[in-house]
Amino acid sequence: MCYMQISQKFYEAFKHCSLSLKSPHIARKLHAQLILSGLHTSLFLLNNLLHMYSNCGLTHDAFQVFQETNHRNIFTWNTMIRAFVNSGRINEADKLFDEMPVRVKDSVSWTTMISGYVQNGFHERGVETFSLMLRDSNGLDPFSFTSVMKACGLLGDSRLGLELHGLVIKFGFGMETCIQNSLVGMYVKCGDVSLAETVFFDIERPSLFCWNSMIYGYSQMYGPYKALEIFNQMPERDEVSWNTLISIFSQHGFGVECLAMFVEMCNQGFSPNFMSYGSVLSACASISDLKWGAHLHARILRMEHSLDLVLGNGLIDMYAKCGRLGLARRIFSSLKDRDHVSWNSLITGVAQFGLDEDALILFNQMRQSSVVLDEFILPTALGVCSGQNYATTGELLHGYTIKSGMDSSAPVGNAVITMYAKCGDTDKANFVFRLMPLRNTISWTAMITAFSRSGDIDKARECFDTMPERNIITWNSMLSTYVQNGFSEEGLKLYVLMRSNRVQPDWITFTTSIRACADLAIVKLGMQVVTHAIKFGLSSNISVANSIITMYSRCGQIEEAKNAFDSIYAKDLISWNAMLAAFAQNGFGRKVIETFEDMLKSKCKPNHISYVSVLSGCSHMGLVDEGKHYFDSMTQVFGISPTNEHFACMVDLLGRAGLLEQAKNLIEGMPFKPNATVWSALLGACRIHHDLRLAETAAKNLMELDVEDSGGYVLLANIYGESGELENVADMRKLIKAKGIRKSTGCSWIEVDNRVNVFTVDDTSHPQIKEVHIKLEEIMKKIEDTGKYISVDSSVHRSRKYHSEKLAFAFGLLNLPSWMPIRVMKNLRVCDDCHLVIKLLSLVTSRELIMRDGYRFHHFKDGFCSCKDYW
Repeated sequence: MCYMQISQKFYEAFKHCSLSLKSPHIARKLHAQLILSGLHTSLFLLNNLLHMYSNCGLTHDAFQVFQETNHRNIFTWNTMIRAFVNSGRINEADKLFDEMPVRVKDSVSWTTMISGYVQNGFHERGVETFSLMLRDSNGLDPFSFTSVMKACGLLGDSRLGLELHGLVIKFGFGMETCIQNSLVGMYVKCGDVSLAETVFFDIERPSLFCWNSMIYGYSQMYGPYKALEIFNQMPERDEVSWNTLISIFSQHGFGVECLAMFVEMCNQGFSPNFMSYGSVLSACASISDLKWGAHLHARILRMEHSLDLVLGNGLIDMYAKCGRLGLARRIFSSLKDRDHVSWNSLITGVAQFGLDEDALILFNQMRQSSVVLDEFILPTALGVCSGQNYATTGELLHGYTIKSGMDSSAPVGNAVITMYAKCGDTDKANFVFRLMPLRNTISWTAMITAFSRSGDIDKARECFDTMPERNIITWNSMLSTYVQNGFSEEGLKLYVLMRSNRVQPDWITFTTSIRACADLAIVKLGMQVVTHAIKFGLSSNISVANSIITMYSRCGQIEEAKNAFDSIYAKDLISWNAMLAAFAQNGFGRKVIETFEDMLKSKCKPNHISYVSVLSGCSHMGLVDEGKHYFDSMTQVFGISPTNEHFACMVDLLGRAGLLEQAKNLIEGMPFKPNATVWSALLGACRIHHDLRLAETAAKNLMELDVEDSGGYVLLANIYGESGELENVADMRKLIKAKGIRKSTGCSWIEVDNRVNVFTVDDTSHPQIKEVHIKLEEIMKKIEDTGKYISVDSSVHRSRKYHSEKLAFAFGLLNLPSWMPIRVMKNLRVCDDCHLVIKLLSLVTSRELIMRDGYRFHHFKDGFCSCKDYW
């Protein structure tokens, strides 16, 4: 057999072993045969031998052959460098590249090194090597640019990307398909989708890679539905296209859409792979769809025959989050190999359902196994330790993070801060924060949340103002801090600042801001925020829509609240409860019952909050039989145990109807000790029906429960006064003074020209207070002339005291046009005298007046109050 034939045989054998067999044993046997044949001096065959050893993972053997080769050419050097690169031995590749004669180096040598640096995570060194290549090499090829563009994308350096873009145009590579692909991919990874679009739309026939890159880019910049738009424009799709979009929907929390895309992918004849299954299992977990998750499990077993680690972890996560912990444990036990993700998924699932002890037991089992603890599992374990019961365990875990050297990890440090905050130890949380070597945005946000939990709003704002950069989560955290702690006005100022800084709001931003408008009952600003939500396409978000219902209802705009409710396609329990509360607070008892019955027909199961609104609605409309029916059905039909709130509603209902004995018997039969709300309801009913003796009993119990509250003392004193027992009135006033009890200060506010005007009793600080007093004197004269009202202070006008609600209504009469209803909000219950004045005020001025009393609305027109209340 001639030399050429033998060489060809060896070449084919090397190639087959290299590409198909990849067997180290056969590779070494072929090398031995090469030596026996005497052809081991052939540079052509030695180069192919090097390539085979490299592909079979025998880098050491390859290097021995390389060292023994006397006459190396460019292919010998490049093959050995690539072998080192592919095996991750980048320093040895670097050393060999430096030893390589300059005259031998070509574009393949340089590109191999650039690509090697990028593959092994040394992106900056890849860029530096490319710069040296520009200076020292005579030849550049498109593949050098594709490698450095990948490094640029991973670095997220748009400025460098533009420079590289200019160079490819200069060297005439702009029309190369690989360059176009790399440019689009680079700009997408740099987060500059507009530049990616510019390149993409200049390509006559974009490749599938370009289309898939744009799908991902659009999802990052504009969200999943924009990505779906470009997906639908694709002339053709591959498995990557489908898997990219399925993954996008899953990662953005659109579980239903993710499942729909998976079904469509299968219907189009594409076969799912482990990436598809992983995304869909994650979607099932996010929406707790156990039925679909079990179907996927069966499909995986049928199609794949066995579970690999990735799919096994996905199934553990899905079953755990769906509450099937037994199945999650079974999958976990069946896995031959388990990694930190397996343990983390199971521990997270167990902790999610409140089984904190079990979660910590699993954590200890993990420590005893061969799995190395990482920065993901420690935060999970620390997250279990919330509250005083686990404060000691949390400190021990903190000590473990220090001992293991993981306290320098930002995710672990953030988890420690959150743990101490949940345990109520803000000082330790702050101490950990100050010692962190590296803080990220999450660290600062965790500290803001910690200060918020302790009620230190000033420290939270100081932290917010100090942090080097903020994201939407940080803004939302500070916004929630203000609103949750009762500083809604400051929260709205922050929302305005956020918009002026061009921060893109999300559904949490709008939910919180609309809630702030609801708390302040500022309908105009609330409508502006709702308009913003519509503009950003977030008004249909279920949480935002629910907050809109609440905002309109607390501002007395019941029709707008109902419209917002009707616009929700898939109403959840919170939606129904918001609408029930809206009708109850605005005095539409019959509407409450109608809505509640519609809720039951829709198969939405009510909870204890639902029944508070229903019973409250029945109470304010005097629907005794209906109230009793719903109170009984709450326990008998839905198994909901009544709380103090439910009993207070029933006492209120029976008391208003004059059934004081039944109300008293209901209290005595309560399975737990009545709270202040229950006794207050009975005391209010006693005042309506002038039952002095029962009022004394109710007041006594109320005072024992809430010594500092002035309400019970004042109400009993009023009952004594109405009954003519002036000595008892004097005694009550002495008792209030002796105990140092202060009556809660009432304030009223009214919105005029997008500004909230606040009044307190005998206010002198308002800039228009003189005009307000003159207007009020004028109106009070008209009211007294009706003969339906006699003021105790009518003979001495100079000493007359005006409650805040009267001042607010007078201000409204001065500043609002005659066709506009005057809407006044008050933080406390309106007294009888003011209620009568407001009724007569609507009569003598022929104006529609709306009064919010706490969280209940009274609508006055022509001297008539539309709500049944204590009056």
